[in-house]
Amino acid sequence: MSANIELGLGIIGLGKPWGHVPSVVPVERDAIDLLQFAYGTGIRYFDSAPSYGVAEERLGIFLRTLDRQQRGQLRVATKFGEHWDADRQQPYVDHSYDSLRRSLDSSLRHLGRIDILQLHKTTPEALLSPDLDRAWEYARSVGITMLGASVSDLESAAIVIGGGEYTCIQLPFNRANTKFSAAIGEAHAKGLWVATNRPFAMGEMLYGERRVSHADAFRFVRDCRFNGVILTGTKSQRHLAENWRAFHSL
Repeated sequence: MSANIELGLGIIGLGKPWGHVPSVVPVERDAIDLLQFAYGTGIRYFDSAPSYGVAEERLGIFLRTLDRQQRGQLRVATKFGEHWDADRQQPYVDHSYDSLRRSLDSSLRHLGRIDILQLHKTTPEALLSPDLDRAWEYARSVGITMLGASVSDLESAAIVIGGGEYTCIQLPFNRANTKFSAAIGEAHAKGLWVATNRPFAMGEMLYGERRVSHADAFRFVRDCRFNGVILTGTKSQRHLAENWRAFHSL
């Protein structure tokens, strides 16, 4: 089976402090400028979540600047299961049906349309719960057809890959974290769309003691072979341009 991998933008840093060394969240205008720059550069996959602070709201503002044809070129992915407490400025997890439905309704208000929906902060118990079954049914009823999960443990990955209702999976994968190598191959063989995140280990591989180049980091992930996207999480136009050039130099 052939592999087709694109570069996408994860926007967690546009909504809350994040990264190898967490930095200040950009103001709204700078965040929108970054999203517009990403689109102009060629990014067509944007990954968000309600627990990313104000990131999803900012993505929605950007999406409303696009016409129907431009929006049709994009795939917008979000999640539910981890939520944002604006008063405490911190995330929390709630996988109950009522919470999942409220979260999805809020995301739809921000984004208008969701192309890919994933369970966030996934556990095997949450994946097997009746509440999640009801939430997936609700998601389908509002027109979302690509359903999956963002996983961090092998048991959850196995449930998603083995479950016939799922079409996508997101997981971390880089030279320093290869525990999902086999899972990526299995997902590819089953025809699942694969989103890999943290190609630079939250920046540690670029700025830590054991540095590698952008191209080498991307090459390592790409060589695993899958159909999907590699997510970069930068909020800098300069860094995004560097990532785009390095990715397309392979």
